[in-house]
This record gives sequence, structure tokens and C-alpha cells, in this order.
Amino acid sequence: MTHRTENKVFGKRAANHVLILASGEKIRHMTIRPWMIALTVCFASLLTIGYLGATSYLVIRDDLIGATIARQARMQHDYEDRIAALRAQLDRITSRQLLDQQVVEKKVEKLLEQQDALFSRHTKLGSLLDRAEETGLQPGAEPPAAEIPAFAPTGDGRRASLSGGSAAIAKILQGGEAETRLASLSPVAGTSLREGAADHADRIFSKVTLSLKTLENQQLTKIASLTTGASEAANAITTILLRSGVDLDPSTVEPNGIGGPYVEPRLPGNRFDTSLDDLDAALTRLESVRETARDLPFSSPAPGQPVTSRFGNRVDPFLGRLALHAGIDFAAQTGDDVKSTGAGKVVAAGVVGGYGNMVEIDHGYGISTRFGHLSKILVNVGDEIKTGDVIGRAGSTGRSTGPHVHYEVRRNGQAVDPMHFLNAGMKLTTYLE
Repeated sequence: MTHRTENKVFGKRAANHVLILASGEKIRHMTIRPWMIALTVCFASLLTIGYLGATSYLVIRDDLIGATIARQARMQHDYEDRIAALRAQLDRITSRQLLDQQVVEKKVEKLLEQQDALFSRHTKLGSLLDRAEETGLQPGAEPPAAEIPAFAPTGDGRRASLSGGSAAIAKILQGGEAETRLASLSPVAGTSLREGAADHADRIFSKVTLSLKTLENQQLTKIASLTTGASEAANAITTILLRSGVDLDPSTVEPNGIGGPYVEPRLPGNRFDTSLDDLDAALTRLESVRETARDLPFSSPAPGQPVTSRFGNRVDPFLGRLALHAGIDFAAQTGDDVKSTGAGKVVAAGVVGGYGNMVEIDHGYGISTRFGHLSKILVNVGDEIKTGDVIGRAGSTGRSTGPHVHYEVRRNGQAVDPMHFLNAGMKLTTYLE
């Protein structure tokens, strides 16, 4: 049964459907509205869509789970590969750090060897420098001192300590530990830091090595200057002695027989040791020729007194004719000191003919001196005399016209002009003082 209504304004409206429910004598009816139909359609659609979605999920669920598992596996493999790469990079950095540390340790060992070498040279070099100072040698102008990192000069200014250098190197090694910790946190940053520290260490070692080389070159320059000075002084003294008739060159001596068992030759040492040996030899030669020059009669028997009669032919004061004056005469008063002009041994001391009281001294190398007309003799035959020792008193004994000092120099028994020795002594003063 339907119920129709009319709309007076808009005309007829669609009739609503009525649902009649009968149960026995009871009859019920329900009007079906449009919204109820729409709600029912929506609900049915939702159920249909849910059913279709559930069905689709059940169909493709295995594929989704497999894809998710595969994606997770790929992510895990990627993480494991990344971790392995980081570990390999860390191992490389660590191994290179260890290699760098070994290189640094080798360089430290080399520097310590150089330090020990410098220390081992101190005693010998110091003694040679002391000998050079005692002989009055002055080396050439020294170059400015090199800046030696972590070096400290000692008291005498001729030696350097390398203990500071070891401390600086220790700081480098300590820095490597912190560097390793940083490398473990950031491989890229650690690599750059490692390279920077290695370069810094190389620069330090290069600077220290260069400074050691500069110091050694300065020492070699000073040693060479001293060696040259000693050789030149020895050559000058030798030349003066040679002009005086004293030949100190061993090459003029006849070679004697030589021999002995065969021994393996000694290899030459390094440059520094060779230079020290050269300086030692030059100083030894200089000391030897100086000692010889000091022993020979190059001084005056009457210092400060003028020469009254020279060597050579003159009119004899007693005979009035030409005669050879075998020495030179110095003005003196009776009792004045007469000094030895060189070191040697007394071979005569007494009255000898026209000399009166005479003293003769043998100085070696065929050189002897005679002192005549003494009023008193103060030495005996066999006495060892030093240069400047008083050997007697001036007088006028023998063939003499008045008090004076008669002085002769003889070479291999032949009289020579003593003025040659006195002039040579004045030239030697520069080298002997």
C-alpha cells in the first residue's frame, strides 16, 4: 500500500516506499526513505571494497614480505660492506702509522748516532783547540753560529748538546699517539693529520740534520784554518832556520833500511777525523820546530847592549894588521851578566888561549856558541843550559883591550856571522811568542 501526497507548490512528489511486515494478526509498516537506501548502498560498497582489499592483500602478501626481507638484507650487506671498508681503511692508517713511527725511530737512532759522534769528538777537539791557543794560533773569522733547534751550547762555546733534540723527537712520537686516536674517529681527517704530522716530522729532522751538517762544516772550517795557520807558521820557522844553516826537513836525511811483518792497511777515517789528524800533525810539527828554534842561539848574550865590533876582517888591535874577527863584541862593564843565547850543553868552561875565560855551549844540529874574555865562569862542563841562563860575568881576560863580551857562533866548527842568528831571532819573535 502506498501513500501519496501532493505538493501544492511544486506539484507531485515521488511516493515513498513502505515496507509492510505481517506476523499473525500484527501488521507493521516502515517507510523506506532515500537516505536509508543511500546508507545501505554505502555500507555494501564498503564491505565489498574491504573484501576485495583483504583478498588482494592475501594474494600479494608473500611478495611484499619477500621484498621487505630482501630490502633489509641489502641494507645489512651495505652496512657490513661499509664497516669492512672502514676497518680496512683504519688498518691501513694504523699500519702506515706504524711504518711512519718506525721511520721516525730510525731517524732518531741516526740523530743519536750523530750526537754520540759529536760527543766523542769533544775531548780530542778540545785538546787540539787548547794546544792551538797555547801556540797562539788564531783561526780565521768564524761564520755566524747556526741555529740548531733543541740544541744548547755549553760553557766554552765550542761544544753543543743534543739532549734537547731527543726531547723534541720524543714530542713527535707522543704526537703520533694522539694522531692515531683522531684517525680512529675520522678516517679522512685522520689521514690528513697523519700526513701533516709526518711532513712536520720530516721538516724537523731535515732542519736538525742540516744544522748538524752546518755545525760540522763550521768546525771543519775552523780546524782547516788552524791547520793552515800551524803549517804556515812551521814553514816560516823552518825557512828561517834553513837560512841560518839548520835543516829540519827530514827529506834531506839519508833513508835508512826499513822492514817489518805485513799488516793489513788501516783504512782512512771520516772527513772530520782526518781533519783532526791533520791538525794534530800540523800542531805537532809547529811545536817541534818552535822548540828547536827556542833551543838554538837566536838571542843576544848581552840584551840591550850595542855591538862594538862586527864579524869579519878588521885591523888587529895588538898587531896592527888585517885579521879575521870570528865573532862580534858587545859593550859591557866588568861583572855584567852574560847570558846563554840558546839551550844546550856546556862542552868547555875555562881558560882557552886568546879567549881568556871562555864558555862553549853545544846546541845541536852542529851549532855551538862561544863566550870569551869572561871575568868569571858560572857553569861547568856537562851542565844543561837553558836560553837566558847566566853563564858568567863580563870582563877583559885573554887578548882584550877592555871589558866587553866576545860572542861567536860556529856551524860544524866553522865560525859564522852571529848577526845572521840575531836577525833571524828578531824574525822568529813573531812566531815564538
